[in-house]
Amino acid sequence: MKIKFLLVVICISLSSCWMKSEKVLVSPDEAISLEFSLNKQGKPFYTVFFKNKSIIKESSLGFDFENSKPFLDNFKVIKSSTKEFNETWKMPWGEQLDVVNNYNELRVELQEKSDLKRKLNIVFKIYNDGVGFRYEFPKQDNFSEAFITEENTQFNLTEDYKTFWIPGDWDIYEHLYSTTKLSEIDASVKRNHPSLGQTYIPENAVNTPVTLVGENGIHLSFHEAALVNYSGMTLKVDTDKLSFKSSLVGSRNTTYKVKRTLPFHTPWRTIQITENAPDLIQSNLIVNLNEPNKLGDVSWFKPMKYTGVWWEMHLGKSSWDYGMEMVDGKWTDTGKAHGKHGATTENVKRFIDFSAKNNIGGVLVEGWNTGWERWIGFEDREGVFDFVTPYPDYNLDEVTAYAKEKGVEIIMHHETSAATATYEKQLDAAYALMQKYGMHAVKSGYVGKILPKGEYHHGQYMVNQYNNAAIKAAKYQVAVNAHEPIKATGLRRTYPNIISREGLRGQEFNAWSSDGGNPPEHLPIVAFTRMLAGPIDYTPGIFNIKFDDYKKNNQVNTTLAHQLALYVVIYSPVQMAADLVEHYEANPKPLQFIKDVGIDWSESKVLDGEVGEFVTIARKERGTGNWFLGSISDENSREIEVDFSFLDDNQLYEAKIYKDGKNAHWDKNPLDIEFQTIELQRTSKLKFPLAEGGGLAISIKKMN
Repeated sequence: MKIKFLLVVICISLSSCWMKSEKVLVSPDEAISLEFSLNKQGKPFYTVFFKNKSIIKESSLGFDFENSKPFLDNFKVIKSSTKEFNETWKMPWGEQLDVVNNYNELRVELQEKSDLKRKLNIVFKIYNDGVGFRYEFPKQDNFSEAFITEENTQFNLTEDYKTFWIPGDWDIYEHLYSTTKLSEIDASVKRNHPSLGQTYIPENAVNTPVTLVGENGIHLSFHEAALVNYSGMTLKVDTDKLSFKSSLVGSRNTTYKVKRTLPFHTPWRTIQITENAPDLIQSNLIVNLNEPNKLGDVSWFKPMKYTGVWWEMHLGKSSWDYGMEMVDGKWTDTGKAHGKHGATTENVKRFIDFSAKNNIGGVLVEGWNTGWERWIGFEDREGVFDFVTPYPDYNLDEVTAYAKEKGVEIIMHHETSAATATYEKQLDAAYALMQKYGMHAVKSGYVGKILPKGEYHHGQYMVNQYNNAAIKAAKYQVAVNAHEPIKATGLRRTYPNIISREGLRGQEFNAWSSDGGNPPEHLPIVAFTRMLAGPIDYTPGIFNIKFDDYKKNNQVNTTLAHQLALYVVIYSPVQMAADLVEHYEANPKPLQFIKDVGIDWSESKVLDGEVGEFVTIARKERGTGNWFLGSISDENSREIEVDFSFLDDNQLYEAKIYKDGKNAHWDKNPLDIEFQTIELQRTSKLKFPLAEGGGLAISIKKMN
């Protein structure tokens, strides 16, 4: 197929006529098209169509700079070029093995007509599932360093879409999603976070991914890809014009938001475009817009399920801190330990034993290292944490040797308390310690206001902190699962040791949030919003839905079957069995699904779903060819039909079904679950009930 170009002559009146250079690019399947143009003032615009219908109407592109004229207009096209590209690359781990990367590209090289004659390139890539574009600042004589105060990328929409959004908070993504019309978005409401206090939302803006559903079934999602050495992008909302405009995260320490030396390029601005909700999840636009693997062989990281000393601390059964006191500037064991410390040698061994018995490959240990007594809320927390020194009751040598004997890997935990200088100074020593003990995965945390003061979690300073920590980790064969992170933007393709992250309102909110926890609709929204960005460490698998022994006013707002389904629905190469050991041991039948479920996939099929309502996903395990299916519902009950035509021909399967019981309900009866074992084949079609806040989990294994 040939890439199309048009040169259009537009006459404003009978007496005046001007040339408008309009370049048209189409997707490989010709369903999506994009037009780029300069108006008579030399201002750049783009427009996007889906099946000949305008999706993004004429939207402008440009920048504001500190102490320099903006990139607004006065441009001319000095060169343009196109290319076609089609490859298939392999994920070292992921939702599938083979990824098709097929796009058409348009590169437009612009130059100012003024005396400075600065240059700017804009590159568009158009896929069958959407559009990505970025700005490139080439090396040039009259422009050596850019101090960007704002990026002015517009997304002017043609419909008042139903929109699923969280506010454009500069520090956290841990908000519940709102569902409104685009014209009704009000993201500027003041919000308080349990650990951060007042969070910073400077304007009516939303964070990405933000997902939109049109009346005719068109689904859009706006995000960014390959966020490197740049500020995170929020989208400012114009509710009257039905428009988004890029609004970069800033800093209180500078008047600019991004500082870069030329040459450089921005992250990709992405628009996923599909005809239905399931295809949004199937889209590989974000990872495809990232560069290929720079690390080479990463077989030292193995996708795994894990348990850990974590949930018991959120319930209040144990604590992160040991009870040490500061004496002469050092944390000291004064013999007054409070006795609730969770990360003890004995307790961690208990988790190791349980994991070894139940096909679970790892144990996460939080609260093992000194510093937790003053880790949050203290202005002087710089230097508090020590990432190589364990508490007196945690014997690192003994625990790691015991884990190795049992075939279980210890997952390291680094809580930085957002004191970035402390972490930077200790990174090499901390990673070297992990390498010494054969630990290949770390969960990092950045709870609290960023130090140095004035920086935000999502600004350029912290984007570099997160990325540099992960890149350095690879040198020590360490994979990173970041919490309180910058958003996922597909960098896992380039650096496959970036395995997962939080970046959403997670399971822990159910343990202590005063607003009642995450509602049943939360994850049926997350699957079509946050999950489009990349893997999620949501920590599923809570069996003790109501916490009467610990916190009578809190609970998980799903059924037990819903919790099992999350191991398939919410993707991550590291999946926690998050509940207490005793709760699993008391429920061996549902535990069987966690023991059986895969963690690394050769194929993923999104069988059905609607944003915010329900979703059904089947995934095929690498190596075994076994399938696992998960389906979750919002607060409404429903019946779903599953077509098993994704299974192999001429093959019988044994299906173990974990479904909501007849009286199941996320609040009234969350533990009502039924178990069934049947035979399945490719021609099978079955109907299943999903309770209010309910779910369905099925393991589908080949029979001899």
